[in-house]
Amino acid sequence: MTAHAPVQPGGLSMARLARQPACWIVVALLVAGGLRIAQIGGRFAAVFPLATLTATALFALLAVPFWLFVTELDFLEREPTALLVVALAWGGLVATAVSIPAGAALEDIVAKVISPGFAAGWGAALTGPTVEEIAKTLGVVAIVLIARSQINSVLDGIVYGAIVGLGFQIVEDIVFALGAVAVAGRTDDVQPVVATFLLRGFLSGVWSHTLFGALAGAGIGYLVVGTDRSRPARLGVALLAVFGAWCAHVLWNAPIFGDGLGNGAAGLLAVLLFKGLPPLLLILLLVRRAHDREADYYTAHLARLRDPGLITPGELAVLRSGGQRTAARRHARFRYGRRGSRAVRRLQRAQARLAVELSRAARRPTVAEPGGGAVWRWRAEVRAQRAVLSGLGMPEAVAPRTGRDARVRRAWAVVTVALAIVVVWAALTALDGS
Repeated sequence: MTAHAPVQPGGLSMARLARQPACWIVVALLVAGGLRIAQIGGRFAAVFPLATLTATALFALLAVPFWLFVTELDFLEREPTALLVVALAWGGLVATAVSIPAGAALEDIVAKVISPGFAAGWGAALTGPTVEEIAKTLGVVAIVLIARSQINSVLDGIVYGAIVGLGFQIVEDIVFALGAVAVAGRTDDVQPVVATFLLRGFLSGVWSHTLFGALAGAGIGYLVVGTDRSRPARLGVALLAVFGAWCAHVLWNAPIFGDGLGNGAAGLLAVLLFKGLPPLLLILLLVRRAHDREADYYTAHLARLRDPGLITPGELAVLRSGGQRTAARRHARFRYGRRGSRAVRRLQRAQARLAVELSRAARRPTVAEPGGGAVWRWRAEVRAQRAVLSGLGMPEAVAPRTGRDARVRRAWAVVTVALAIVVVWAALTALDGS
């Protein structure tokens, strides 16, 4: 892993993308995948209109918090929305359209080569991950081919991989939910849709395709940016990451503990933790390391300014940590309402953009930008948001770690965790009852 985060030379140019053959190949694949998924969805909608609408709405709503969380990971140097949409569409349209027939065909081969019994037990665990992880990883490769300059850290690969996985997860879950309606043999009934949503979406989503895609994406990101290592070494790490995603997916699909660990909700929860927790912890560790490296690189440029009007020592520490950024916004909201929280968020965003522009300027010190350039524009924006905070009586965008406000924040955190546990347990109990 590189000691520094390489800096992209500039923003995303749509005109430059349009001149690349790879861009049009990706567009053609997205169109073809979209037509295929529309065919599948159209057949379901004709037979089960209410179930189709319910499944689409539920899983689309589930995608929103995942999207917000994943895109927030790379707070300092955010990815262009257009490329994130391409990644989401690749997962939902291309990867899904390829995986459905390819997975079925590969499972038939396993049944003929080994035995139908083996295919019935282990077919989905081996064929699904093999086809799906390759198809999803190619989505991150497509992003590299059309916008190489936007992949400037391992964290970027993680973000794009997770978004590809999210697109795949949402569309596949919709198909599974409608398949459950068909298997139930009922008319246009939403009960199988809700059950599928609780199991595959609400309970399993956090350690499913989004997680597998993030792990593979980390490998592709390292392949691109790890220029301090030889190409074979980088390729080996990338293949190892994709293999790790495949192994996690195999474990997830494997019929191990198919009947649960014991009876009731506790047994189902134990299976989810056993299969999903190890890869989740691994990817969280990778995200933490990649985030810290990128944060150290960018905030070092802000630290050299030595200007508390632009960023204070306390705000430097806050900008390096996602948890501290969130705590600062919550503190401002408790003390000064929505206006305070909004001002802190805008100040943090302006400081992050200033850090990125400073790093770009450091790479091209001889290039003079007209009108003062982006550095000066973001300096002005930081000072404008600083003035808003000062007007509210908040000297800097930090959250105190002691005192009444800190105790209130900790109490709310405990309440939130307790509420989440209650909701998860209710979902497990509902599934056990059904």
